[in-house]
Amino acid sequence: MNNAANQTAKSVPDINPGEENKVELDRLIQILQREAAETAGWTGRKRFSDPVIDAIRRVPRHAFFPERPSMFEAYANRPYPIGFGQTISQPYIVALMTELADLTPTARVLEVGTGSGYQAAVLAELAQDVFTIERIEELAQHAKRVFKTLGYANIHVAHDDGSKGWAEHAPYDVIVVTAAAQKIPKALIDQLAPGGRMIIPIGGQWDPQSLTLGIKDQAGKFTKVPLLPVAFVPLVCTNA
Repeated sequence: MNNAANQTAKSVPDINPGEENKVELDRLIQILQREAAETAGWTGRKRFSDPVIDAIRRVPRHAFFPERPSMFEAYANRPYPIGFGQTISQPYIVALMTELADLTPTARVLEVGTGSGYQAAVLAELAQDVFTIERIEELAQHAKRVFKTLGYANIHVAHDDGSKGWAEHAPYDVIVVTAAAQKIPKALIDQLAPGGRMIIPIGGQWDPQSLTLGIKDQAGKFTKVPLLPVAFVPLVCTNA
């Protein structure tokens, strides 16, 4: 990326590429289902459900890039730099975290780490409301512009320290954390509703990380189940 691309673009990329992304998107869906089968021993999910795949199909991933990418880049199954040391997540990871959330149409979701906004948009296709927090103001503002352009009225963005959660709108049925924490911030556990699910990578930046499913039972007991080796940027956590 050139120097200009190392900072988030000031305008929203063209979101209407016509039919040129259809072949790449179809190819991506095939790859996602193949990877789901290959990692089922870790995740317990042999394939991604139709609602999750439909959400992936509906969200134009290319619209969340800081500059308009080629359709091959936009729908490749890999992360991509968006500036500020952050990335737009690999589609497989986005699909997996969404699948593990087991969302219902009435679900209220907290996302920690808006980044490009792509994961929030996929979640918003399946949930009632998504509350997403981003500590880097430029990324938060860019995501807001993309959400507005795409018509996501059910995504609410805050520029803040995500380790504190968003207490004003708690409790949440699902919490998705898109950065790796050494340990889960207490505020996030507190803001998860009884019966709720948390999907979070746990581990240090240079240490092994594990995508982890946290479940809070109706009595408020929180348990963790490590699932899959992953590599995420670190969660900047001041409120653990």
